[in-house]
Amino acid sequence: MPFGQLVVGSPGAGKSTYCDGMHQFMGAIGRQCSVINLDPANDHTSYPCAVDIRDLVTLEEIMSDDRLGPNGGILYALEELENNFEWLETQLKEIGDDYVLFDCPGQVELYTHHASLRNIFFKLQKLGYRLVAVHLSDCFCLTQPSLYISNILLALRAMLQLDLPHVNVLTKIDRIADYDPLPFNLDFYTEVQDLSYLMPALDAESPALRSNKFGRLNQAIADLVEQFGLVNFEVLAIENKKSVMHLLRVIDRAGGYVFGTAEGANDTVWQIAMRNESSMVDAVDIQERWIDNKAEYDERERLEEEEADKVRQAQAEAAGGQPQPGVTVKRKAK
Repeated sequence: MPFGQLVVGSPGAGKSTYCDGMHQFMGAIGRQCSVINLDPANDHTSYPCAVDIRDLVTLEEIMSDDRLGPNGGILYALEELENNFEWLETQLKEIGDDYVLFDCPGQVELYTHHASLRNIFFKLQKLGYRLVAVHLSDCFCLTQPSLYISNILLALRAMLQLDLPHVNVLTKIDRIADYDPLPFNLDFYTEVQDLSYLMPALDAESPALRSNKFGRLNQAIADLVEQFGLVNFEVLAIENKKSVMHLLRVIDRAGGYVFGTAEGANDTVWQIAMRNESSMVDAVDIQERWIDNKAEYDERERLEEEEADKVRQAQAEAAGGQPQPGVTVKRKAK
């Protein structure tokens, strides 16, 4: 039974970077992983691409032949993939039971309104794939109340449209300390707590639109989100292995991988850690780690990694072999 992640999100949220980093991390912990590019506009992937939709159809061809713009061309390309799903099925058979990352296009209408991408996902489920939708949002949205609420609505709409196990993620969290201070602790935003506290900030953000009608609209949106009660966020710094490990642990639980994995008795320490509850990080740790004491944590983790490298080196010398590489996640130069 193959497992996989459907990586969706707005342009610039870091989908391809996420797929690259997660692919590296899974390779380091011994999990067989393949990445599939479903974006017909992505002509240069930073990760090794096992299957590429551009082998079936390219955005340039569609725009030239059918005189469509970029957005319409991508919609057309996904419809082509849906109608030629046998091509994707054949490609997936060559991958076998590898854990699969599907790098999806960034047009939000594809996973909020248009049906083709959802239909493709449902067909994948019929093939036996256990899928989790991973919705990425740039943490910059936390700096403005209107952006934050817009991202919540986008995440909620995606959850309702895709109808799959779903994990919402705030990416690039290692940059949040460089922005203006947030009016609330980070856990307020990740847990999507009482949004009525944001109403004064919304009024202050758009004084030209300040009115009773505007205020009631903001409150109605906040009430809508709270009535559904579905949205919360995880945080991610893709180059921080503990952050990646925590997120993968959450995704594994959402998709059921943690309860029936393909990993065997010869698991590495990292594979064991992935199934250990102690790998979960709570919201208080997130606030302290990424905002209050980020520099101290960065230095501590750097020293821990250096010490781990020394231990691996000593063990390798004692065994007369080469040291095994540690778990590292880095961005590849384009």
